[in-house]
Amino acid sequence: MTARFVRLAETDRVPVHFHVDGVPVSALAGDTVMVAMLTNGGRLRQSEFGDGARSGFCLMAACQDCWVWTEEGTKLRACSTPVTEGLRIITTEPEATWPNQQ
Repeated sequence: MTARFVRLAETDRVPVHFHVDGVPVSALAGDTVMVAMLTNGGRLRQSEFGDGARSGFCLMAACQDCWVWTEEGTKLRACSTPVTEGLRIITTEPEATWPNQQ
């Protein structure tokens, strides 16, 4: 799928490199994770309630439609989290583990 967002201006900002599901992608300094991901692809994640692709809804951190996770398992709102150099995002919710579980 092609990118959902197309950058029309502010193309001279510093590039920021990060990963989405292990794939290296780039953004520009000041982009949110949502803008960075949708400039590189067509969705943020798959719905946990069905087979539909999700790409955010309200764009103001209220609807909870843009959740993504770091590889370490931290849940992030893509629409309000700035992208940072080296960030590693996954688009599928990691399985929960109990403390001290082997």
